[in-house]
Amino acid sequence: MTPRLWAACTLAVLLVALVVYAAVTIPWQRPPAPRADQLAALGQFPADQVARAREFHSALRPGAYGGLLVGLAGALVLGFTPLGSRLVGWAGRPFGDHWIAQAVLGGLLVVLAAEVLTLPFAAWRHTVVVRYGISTQTWGAWAVDVAKSFAVGAVIGALALLGFFAVTRLAPRWWWAFGAVGAAVLVVLLSFVLPVVVEPIFNKFTPMAAGPLRTELMDLAARDGVPVKDVLVADASRRTRAVNAYVSGFGPTRRIVVYDTMLDEATPDEVVSVAAHELGHAKRNDVLTGTIIGALGAAASVIALYLLGSLGWLLRWAGADAMGEPKAIALLIALVTLAGLVGGPVQALVSRRVEARADAHALELTGDPATFEAMQRRLGTVNLSDPDPPAWEYVMSASHPSTVERMAAARAWARGER
Repeated sequence: MTPRLWAACTLAVLLVALVVYAAVTIPWQRPPAPRADQLAALGQFPADQVARAREFHSALRPGAYGGLLVGLAGALVLGFTPLGSRLVGWAGRPFGDHWIAQAVLGGLLVVLAAEVLTLPFAAWRHTVVVRYGISTQTWGAWAVDVAKSFAVGAVIGALALLGFFAVTRLAPRWWWAFGAVGAAVLVVLLSFVLPVVVEPIFNKFTPMAAGPLRTELMDLAARDGVPVKDVLVADASRRTRAVNAYVSGFGPTRRIVVYDTMLDEATPDEVVSVAAHELGHAKRNDVLTGTIIGALGAAASVIALYLLGSLGWLLRWAGADAMGEPKAIALLIALVTLAGLVGGPVQALVSRRVEARADAHALELTGDPATFEAMQRRLGTVNLSDPDPPAWEYVMSASHPSTVERMAAARAWARGER
């Protein structure tokens, strides 16, 4: 068989494996959350609070969707015209058109061009979250975070591009196979490395002081069979008033992280309720499941890009001779951007189902639906979440069940509905 036929067969196998694994591991049926209970929960929110939350999200939408459209348009222009390949060529010219300079500097230049296009929309969002009292950041602190994000992405992207194009040069006919393995390995490594290495770049973490809450959280994790190394407090208040907690890391690096804002806003029982939800993710290995799905998807994407390289008209549009050369970087980014846009609603659906299962786990672990419901009400209030968002927006991008869904699920659980 030819390399292309091998690639097509491998892609088919990966897609089948992805579908089967997702079908087996993702909880496609959510716990009961009757609409009548949702409406009753919505009625418990003061009308002015709901109106303010919806006003907040209406103010965010122009920047969010404007940035999405402009970013997409920029990626398409750079990828489906010779402009992107020219940027890569310009970056490599001072270095004798060396492929490393084109791959690393050219790739970063293409990404930077896209970032610059969407930066005004990110600034718009910052003005909105500051105006509504969610963000506590000054413009200087915000700019530092933007720079940090780009720097982290640049390092990861440069390494990925360097590895990818090294493989395409060393194995021009079989790079898809080595690239698929490399992409899968990179996804796995990032899942393990990012929480430990990258999180401290943006926040400071200090051990929670010894006391009843720390003891209860450690005991909760032990009772759940999810041992954690420590309970840390993140200095989230330096940039936001939003409240949150999460479980981060794997095995010996696993820790419960609580925002300092949550310690200020929530009761100890509510903090325990949120921690129980996060332990549910660890108990069900949701991060590992997501990593495996991501690794399979990344491997399949590399092979799909290789097969798309047979479309001569696509390469001509992009001003490239082959998919495995640096001048095709902008085309690769454009195709990945399109795939992400199309797959966004599916990813959101999967995330909502996983989050609903973690909610059910929290209810089982604590046996306290009243506190769970109170915590959801507090989260929605402090974070200015729309408790019952528009259906179209919910389907497109909601990563969690709505606030009223989660409150309704707690009421259904209290009645014995599972």
